[in-house]
Amino acid sequence: MSDAQNGAQLVVRHLEAQGVEYVFAIPGAKIDPVFDALRDSSIKTIVCRHEQNAAFIAGGLGRITGKAGVVLVTSGPGCSNLVTGLATANTEGDPIVALGGAAPVAQRLKQTHQSMDTVAMCRPVTKFAAEIDAAGAVSEVLANAFRAAETGRPGAAFVSLPKDIMLAGAPGRILAPIKPIRLGPADAAGIAAAARLIDAAERPVVLLGMLASRASATAAVRELFAKAKMAVASTFQGAGVVPREQLACFGGRVGLFHNQPADRLLDGADLIVTIGFDPVEYDPALWNRDRTRTLIHIDVLPADIDSDYRPDLELVGDIAATLQALTAHVRARSSIGQAELLADIAREREDLATQAAKQTGMPVHPLRLVHELQGLLDEDTTLCSDMGSFHIWMARHLVVHRPRQIMISNGQQTLGVALPWAIAACLADPTSKVLSVSGDGGFLFSAAELETAVRLKCNFVHLVWIDGAYNMVQMQQMAAYGRDSGIHFGPVDVVKFAESMGARGFYIESPDQIAPVLRAARAVGGPVLVGVPVDYRDNASLMAALHPSVLH
Repeated sequence: MSDAQNGAQLVVRHLEAQGVEYVFAIPGAKIDPVFDALRDSSIKTIVCRHEQNAAFIAGGLGRITGKAGVVLVTSGPGCSNLVTGLATANTEGDPIVALGGAAPVAQRLKQTHQSMDTVAMCRPVTKFAAEIDAAGAVSEVLANAFRAAETGRPGAAFVSLPKDIMLAGAPGRILAPIKPIRLGPADAAGIAAAARLIDAAERPVVLLGMLASRASATAAVRELFAKAKMAVASTFQGAGVVPREQLACFGGRVGLFHNQPADRLLDGADLIVTIGFDPVEYDPALWNRDRTRTLIHIDVLPADIDSDYRPDLELVGDIAATLQALTAHVRARSSIGQAELLADIAREREDLATQAAKQTGMPVHPLRLVHELQGLLDEDTTLCSDMGSFHIWMARHLVVHRPRQIMISNGQQTLGVALPWAIAACLADPTSKVLSVSGDGGFLFSAAELETAVRLKCNFVHLVWIDGAYNMVQMQQMAAYGRDSGIHFGPVDVVKFAESMGARGFYIESPDQIAPVLRAARAVGGPVLVGVPVDYRDNASLMAALHPSVLH
């Protein structure tokens, strides 16, 4: 039996038993019993500047570690400010448990201060949402929240903590740690059938999704490729799964628009094997409409059936275990289907890098920035990308060989995630090198957390691509209407902004300064902002037809 004096102390003891190291939090009267209990715990309370950003940090930590990050906020707007962060984590497969204060149970139907049905509000954007309405239910609800967040396709859980329940006596067992359920492989008959289909295919292609980039799944994917060489495409979240020694099989990444070299692979495939793929990553209507080829779906969940994604065979179970069993069944394949096309794609990749290095104008061309970033991205560096047209340039053209080395918002495409994710990456491994990137639009969505990063002594470089507009929206407006509307805003001096927060700031004034300035910034202790003006004149190519020239 626990000797916890009240519900808040039992909540905190459960978090400790669960192995929670950090709680990302913003205080308030309705949740102050839990804050008080945290003072006597081993958990580090990290005060943030906005609830949405706190959720981004917790979700980023969840993606990196595989263990649910925890966010703690007060009632009413404290909880409503969480919604975007929870929706992002839930769509991106990032485990997070959010704890929100609430008015006392007896007042929850009254129009009282900060009274809000937060469970109903959060239910559509989470895997699990519940209120603890009795002190005896504290551990049960928390246990189920962690299980939901970390099991299957990870995501968000929300728990409402009424203040009177947190203050009430709460004897009870601590039902932690709760470990995620580990499934076995898919059924043996299905695995054998999949192996036969792969062996019989002339042009099989593997499409790697977000869950393929989990460490255990990545190892199993690589074992499969080593035996049965197949052409590979990847979503943006599947970045880094293909190792350097198998780069010849890799056609590139796909997403958003059906116009990439890897789309040519998918178009020519007679069989596609999706691994850990969620349709939110790349709409099947773009790559599989009116196709008659065979589809094999390998995931922890059955497919969501629609008219453009109806797999012929579904292997549902632990992805790593399923792939290990499949590898044992498939025939060794020495030649790669569509080898000539893959060779063409490799040449195009090299030619593009050569052209990118020759871009010397100011403002800087996106491909020159990508080229310079490629030289800085050793396998010890984690890149956290915000949302904007710059993220498409990077997601398509940066080559990495470590899973989850590039963190991208692929589903909700949420502005403002990069800087909070950089904080998460630094907390997950203080010795790692972290580079985050945003546009000047998304930067100010979460820029206040730079103070949090300074306070935590996080070591990262945040690169701001500056053009004075929400340029991804502008690009799509120009394509649709021939003009833009409502996308321009004023300038921010990122150097002075950084200094006002106690950080360092740099500004890049020519392409040749990119690498030396970023190296100098990396050598500075603490967070550093770097501004660079960018020329997006070639953004139209991001939406153009298959394999156009991307440079004027």
